[in-house]
Amino acid sequence: MATAHGAEHGTTPTDYIVHHLTHLKVGEGFWTFHLDTLLMSAVLAVLVGWVFRAAARRASAGVPGKFVGFIELVYDFVDGQVADIYHGDRRFMVALALSLFTWIVSMNTMDLLPIDLPGSFAAVFGAPYWRVLPTADINGTMAMALVVLLLIVIAAIRAKGVGGYLHEWIAAPFGGHPLLWIPNVVLNAVELLSKPVSLGMRLFGNMFAGELLFMLIALLGFLVVGATAGSAAGFLAQVAMGTAWAIFHILIIVLQAYIFMVLPVVYIAMAEEHH
Repeated sequence: MATAHGAEHGTTPTDYIVHHLTHLKVGEGFWTFHLDTLLMSAVLAVLVGWVFRAAARRASAGVPGKFVGFIELVYDFVDGQVADIYHGDRRFMVALALSLFTWIVSMNTMDLLPIDLPGSFAAVFGAPYWRVLPTADINGTMAMALVVLLLIVIAAIRAKGVGGYLHEWIAAPFGGHPLLWIPNVVLNAVELLSKPVSLGMRLFGNMFAGELLFMLIALLGFLVVGATAGSAAGFLAQVAMGTAWAIFHILIIVLQAYIFMVLPVVYIAMAEEHH
């Protein structure tokens, strides 16, 4: 969310945005690691796991409490979505979908924190930069998408065998004539790679745009200098616009997690089909 102290990390709006878009990282070139993305992702994954473990320990045969009831509601929702798409043994698929949905919701929700708060907190421990939203880092979203790609290939091989899977690459969609092998392989490769690319880019693009809009709203804080009519108007506009965007952004947070939950189930179900 926006904050009334938009000029805290720089003397110009450009300085402010660049500061908030810079990762805390180590390494160089290809071997650059974004420590903030890695740590936030890991911490939120542990937190989600702890919440579900706590709910499981409190579950009983009687009427569940509000906390357990809410977790059961989320589980039933995910289980129903998977059941509509995947018609085999769905135990693993429900676990995968539930993990993706709850983890991504928790990461996306970090975008609702006051935009200057994480950086100010990290500065106390000597970190010059800290981006709190892992899903606004394309490295994080593409890493999750690559895991989904691996699961798609594993599911296809498990259902068809190595020979059947490789035969499908050269025989579909145009048929098994040797002259058509290369076009078949090219189209299958494009289809397979487009799935993780679209998954990772969609989540990254939506969350990065939302984060950037919070920054632009926060820039109204540069008007808050002295007790003038202009500064008061800028402050009120910042609060009103930041609140309105945060409320609307909740829908984006949940929707993007839902899409990233459903599409891997669809892709895996398609991979197990025999052509």
